[in-house]
Amino acid sequence: MRPVYFMPGMAANYKIFENIKLDSKRFESHYLEWLEPLKEEALESYVSRICEKIKHPNPILIGVSFGGIIVQEIAKQRPVDKVIIISSVKDPSEFPSRIHWAKKWKLYHLFPSAYVNSLETLTEKLVSSPKVKERIKMYKKYLTVRSENYLDWAFKNVILWENKHPINKVFHLHGGKDHIFPSKRVKNAEILDKGTHVMILVNANWINKKLDEILEK
Repeated sequence: MRPVYFMPGMAANYKIFENIKLDSKRFESHYLEWLEPLKEEALESYVSRICEKIKHPNPILIGVSFGGIIVQEIAKQRPVDKVIIISSVKDPSEFPSRIHWAKKWKLYHLFPSAYVNSLETLTEKLVSSPKVKERIKMYKKYLTVRSENYLDWAFKNVILWENKHPINKVFHLHGGKDHIFPSKRVKNAEILDKGTHVMILVNANWINKKLDEILEK
């Protein structure tokens, strides 16, 4: 069977892939997890440690959001069969202008990662909206990697990513209503018009269909 390794988005765990179904007779699914970054760890070094978790030659890599950046970096360090990214970017030119400004002015230093958990708790207590409470419930289920050290490192490395030596071929699935990485800047991707940044959860049927098509190539 062909090994497939999944890398979740920033702060997320493997459960975000719970609706992704590959043919179990042909593919063997493995789920990578975020590691705690070392102090001032470079992205290349971090990715090297992730690579140690991959036990098969020439795997297929599937990454979501920041996980899509990670799988592209993995492919620079070891041979892979295919790289598939979802709700992510292939190049800094696909970043929205706010990320370019954050890089220019080093605004990642100002992100209050220490307050993420406390803000969520406060919002849950003060806001009565069922929609907001459902969203917070979803965050608690899927976004469980929340150490201040990790979040500070992750935001910094997304903003500073340059991809000076891009890999040759990346299959890209993206949402037309993605508010994190707007589709108007994304090139050479298959776009789901109604898809948002969380389409891995809410549009799994479309993604499963597209994965089947890509994996047949």
